[in-house]
Amino acid sequence: MKSVAIIGNGPPNLIPDLSAYQTHVDSWIGADKGAVRVIEQQLELSYAVGDFDSVSKSELLRIKESAKNFQQHNVEKDETDLELALKIAFSLNPTTIYLFGVTGGRLDHTLINIQLLTQVINKQTRGIIIDTTNQIELTYPGTYQVTQDDKYPTISFIPVTEEVRGLTLTGFYYPLTNATITMGSTLSISNKLISKKGTFSYNTGIVLVVRSRG
Repeated sequence: MKSVAIIGNGPPNLIPDLSAYQTHVDSWIGADKGAVRVIEQQLELSYAVGDFDSVSKSELLRIKESAKNFQQHNVEKDETDLELALKIAFSLNPTTIYLFGVTGGRLDHTLINIQLLTQVINKQTRGIIIDTTNQIELTYPGTYQVTQDDKYPTISFIPVTEEVRGLTLTGFYYPLTNATITMGSTLSISNKLISKKGTFSYNTGIVLVVRSRG
């Protein structure tokens, strides 16, 4: 199972200790100034990609010296730096893509970065956004196992389609059975596991699973 991590240019205070994920990640990709974050945390920078308009000349030199593969693009381009990093990630055929440094800062960037998870899941790949407070994953209909994580104990199931049908939660403090939730509903917000493992399943719609600290 190959996993890839992409680090974006989000606020550094929201990027967790990346070394905690080192045993799970085969390749680290820095998108624009995200490459600096990888270097700062003393990890091997497999790829650096972007227009690098947010880095200083000294940082750019450091990125070029550290990256095994370096790709610089024009500032005027159709894709965001994160989307360019995703293209590299897809070429590596991973089973999981972790995304760090893609939340916080500008709200429009955060929202579109969450929507980019659609590209990941459409590749039959698992995509997980992680920051110091949240872990975010987009899911399609099916059955999923959830494991207790003390770092992110609160779990919310947010519909991102008009309706989600057949939502069933087992092993949770607030269980559900074959429920229909609509966009804007708070029925499936702020839940917790009551044991080490639980499951959730649903039949139609798209659900954003947000695991949070506290």
